[in-house]
Amino acid sequence: MEGVLMARRGPKRRLDVESEYWRLVLSGVGTVEACHALGIGRKTGYRWRAENGGLPPARLAESARSSRFLSLLERQRIAALRAQGLGVRAIADRMGRSPSTISRELRRNTLPHDRGVYDGDLAHARARQRARRPRQGRLLEDAQLRAEVQAKLELDWSPEQIAAYLRSRWPGRPSWHVCHETIYQALYHGGKGGLSRSLTRRLRTGRPLRKRRRRPDQRQPRFIAPALLIDHRPAVVELRHRVGDWEGDLITGRLNQSAIATLVDRKSRYLRLVPLPARHDAQAVRDGLLAVLDGLPLAVRLTLTWDQGAEMACHDQIAPFLSEGVYFAHAGSPWQRGTNENTNGLLRQYFPKRTDLSVHTEADLRAIEERLNNRPRKTLGWRTPADIFHEGLAL
Repeated sequence: MEGVLMARRGPKRRLDVESEYWRLVLSGVGTVEACHALGIGRKTGYRWRAENGGLPPARLAESARSSRFLSLLERQRIAALRAQGLGVRAIADRMGRSPSTISRELRRNTLPHDRGVYDGDLAHARARQRARRPRQGRLLEDAQLRAEVQAKLELDWSPEQIAAYLRSRWPGRPSWHVCHETIYQALYHGGKGGLSRSLTRRLRTGRPLRKRRRRPDQRQPRFIAPALLIDHRPAVVELRHRVGDWEGDLITGRLNQSAIATLVDRKSRYLRLVPLPARHDAQAVRDGLLAVLDGLPLAVRLTLTWDQGAEMACHDQIAPFLSEGVYFAHAGSPWQRGTNENTNGLLRQYFPKRTDLSVHTEADLRAIEERLNNRPRKTLGWRTPADIFHEGLAL
């Protein structure tokens, strides 16, 4: 009997705290820091992330809900008035609500194990949870469709490829015409979506949780000193008529813990590699670039175009070494530095991804430079970058 009298009422789903947690995460705060700020355990934050596949649930904030729904404050008032012994009609009169609204609220959100006590906080959490109206996913309901999608995932197909395949292969089965987001939802919501989350390893990213995309046009400025965008670069740079207009970037190693800076001349495709053995923050990149630029003749130090990476925060200290300045491509527009991007692709033959780049000595870098600069290139009419670069020096 004692066990029956002391029955637990169940945990409260703290949706307001959860919403605040997601607000902090979306603002850039880490999970551990967000949990600490809200006074909850970090395991709770990790569980909320796992339940939603890494992205916040689609749920209206409390302030955005219609006034026809009872608010948390109203439910707390109902609990207080109920505890004073007031009946349904008396509570409705006090609150300016219909008696049927109060009666329905008490009936819906007071469960048998509450022992006849209406708890406003608990009732609000139950109502918010019920409002989510979770439904079974298409793949959870259809075993054949689930097997077909899983077979393609195991072949490393992307969800978008699978969605297109299902439409073309079975045009007469509209119930199988799912969009790629449906497949992503089934993957990242695990058993609730119908697919095992272990299949996320078959995706190109291999991420166990989804990652919110950052829109390039909403990126925060990274530089204290004002920077010039590529729109202000001299028009002659686009023509590739002269040697000395450089494009630059970092290639990074495993977990972004090591890096090498690359400089490529736009006309000749002549390459210089900048060693960054210890670190690749703004100061280290500045020192490495200045060492390389200082060793080049002034005639071939005209412009430098980089992407908007934080490693170029000291660009104003590099600009005096270039007669026409430093410029930056638009955010999320790597094609504006196409020569550099192509060269970085060639370099991956020597510096594979997910490897430690700090093991390569300066002598190793010079040897790779020599090899690429003396290799005939189709885009140069089968001449070498070194030939064209040195011709430009002689002019």
